[in-house]
Amino acid sequence: MGARLKNISLIGLGMVAGFAASMQFSAQAQKSAGNLPLEELRQLSEVFGLIKTNYVEPTEDRKLLTEAMVGMVSSLDPHSSYLDKKSFRELSESTQGKFVGLGIEVGMEDGYVKVVSPIEDSPAYRAGVKAGDLIVRLDSTPVKGLTLDEAVKKMRGEPNTKITLTISRKDEDKPVLITITREEIKVRSVKSKVIEPGYAWLRISQFQEPTLEDAVKAINNLYKQDPNLKGIVLDMRNDPGGVLSGAIGISSIFLPKDKLVVYTSGQLSESKQNYYAKREYYAGRSLSDPLAKLPEAVKNVPLVVLINSGSASASEIVAGALQDYQRAKLIGSTTFGKGSVQTVLRLPEETGLKLTTARYYTPNGRSIQAKGITPDLLVNEYADGDGLNSLRLREADLQKHLNNDKDASANGKADRKEDLEEQQKLIEQERKRKPVEFGSKEDFQLQQALNYFKGIPVQTAKVDPKLAEGKDAKGKKSGKADKEEKKDASKTK
Repeated sequence: MGARLKNISLIGLGMVAGFAASMQFSAQAQKSAGNLPLEELRQLSEVFGLIKTNYVEPTEDRKLLTEAMVGMVSSLDPHSSYLDKKSFRELSESTQGKFVGLGIEVGMEDGYVKVVSPIEDSPAYRAGVKAGDLIVRLDSTPVKGLTLDEAVKKMRGEPNTKITLTISRKDEDKPVLITITREEIKVRSVKSKVIEPGYAWLRISQFQEPTLEDAVKAINNLYKQDPNLKGIVLDMRNDPGGVLSGAIGISSIFLPKDKLVVYTSGQLSESKQNYYAKREYYAGRSLSDPLAKLPEAVKNVPLVVLINSGSASASEIVAGALQDYQRAKLIGSTTFGKGSVQTVLRLPEETGLKLTTARYYTPNGRSIQAKGITPDLLVNEYADGDGLNSLRLREADLQKHLNNDKDASANGKADRKEDLEEQQKLIEQERKRKPVEFGSKEDFQLQQALNYFKGIPVQTAKVDPKLAEGKDAKGKKSGKADKEEKKDASKTK
């Protein structure tokens, strides 16, 4: 792979059409391959030779070897992949919070591309693409048989070019055709407003390089509007993750200085890292501290964090740290459960390898991988139920997902509604429901956060008695029992 490899740490939720997980440059990491399995390498060479001599038509050496690398890496877990020149360039550019594409976050299900979430205000969002849609055709190309990387490449392209998605939607009898014009999208990752006197809403839709600076400006603005804030709602619903430094910075806004925010552990010594609420961990090479001009009151203002099954990776780091230090009350539903770190290794010819290199842990030693963060108060998305949130794909549902090394019961599929008749009822109900804008007066979970601040009873979701006892529906230990797992982080790093 070459003598010099520079790597980039990633903590995003998977692939996005026109958007990739954000990243940060980190230290060099390399490990000797050790003793190579010679017999298997001979067999690989023999297969290569047989294809070259016996296949029905001539094949290029480069294509065969590239596909061998693609298959080898993709067999590991859903977040590892080989990056060709174009994919590597797009991944590098995505940290700036702008990209050219459709604006949908996607995964794979049964060989098709599944929409995890359309990005707010993107071309896909405006065209009516919905979470849960299965993309079965890209223009005239069937998706079945393509890898996720190949499908994403076809969805990306030049500005002002069009692509037609053929979509299978559970509530539609016929395929849905949606034509979308690709465009450069500048993602606004921070939104804020004073909801009512004394209470503010701060939304982080994803973690990018400008996110921390934008959040600081937003908080200062909120305190200018109302210097006597009695509560802030930090909204990270449907936040797929992004740059690790952003997650540390947002946590540091509300935590005491120098507190441990998150730590990682993997096979290499370089993957065993502690990240603290210190300038050097969230400000990069900047000599100034972006948090220095924040009002002192923000360190102690009552805080509620809104999360759901679309909150992943970097947003789970923030939620986990604030929960461990009892700095905030978490309201919503259990998060996605993406608790692994990807590192991008530079390869020759401007290509790269995105490889899962570590798991990350909350300050109290909880592994989030394939399990997620359980809220303190389980609150549905709507007053009359949880909508399609209970049907969303989560990390534990992904094929070849990395196991949770702390709790074997978290390694299976996520608890979701499996009854087809009940699913159909939910889908029919959602068809008639007007979409709710986060931060609006119709936002039920936000209203419950305000109730919590004011001491008014919060309308929590009904929970199976077994879940309340720290067990899932099968009697296994669940996320609720995690709160009993209070370990000294210094002993586990």
